[in-house]
Amino acid sequence: MASLFEFLVAAFLVMGGVFGIVGSFGLIKLNDPMSRLHAPTKATTLGVGGVLLASLLHAAVFEEYVSIHELMITLFLFLTAPITANFIAKVHIHRQETRETMPPAGEDDHWATHDKPEDEERRTAGRPDAAQ
Repeated sequence: MASLFEFLVAAFLVMGGVFGIVGSFGLIKLNDPMSRLHAPTKATTLGVGGVLLASLLHAAVFEEYVSIHELMITLFLFLTAPITANFIAKVHIHRQETRETMPPAGEDDHWATHDKPEDEERRTAGRPDAAQ
């Protein structure tokens, strides 16, 4: 039974290493910042997740204790990676795009990243609930 757990720990480590290499390679080789954004937030997150799973399994089976540290790191990683990706995307939009170069916003009528107070006044001028 121990060899099965050793195999699982090794598989999680290999999976983590492969995802880490793919994420790092994608960060270097992809063409534009919005494409590069997916490499560290997706693949590298899975890579670190694989290493944390291996550590958690090894501690539980071979060291005979449950480590809460790996669970906390995993939670922190999965909560902060999407927020970081959102910030990077917003910075890219602000630095590279203007209102005129953005694609149509659809039924929302505007993009929040390029919203200005005078635009809000113009949009709400004809609405009855805007007078409050």
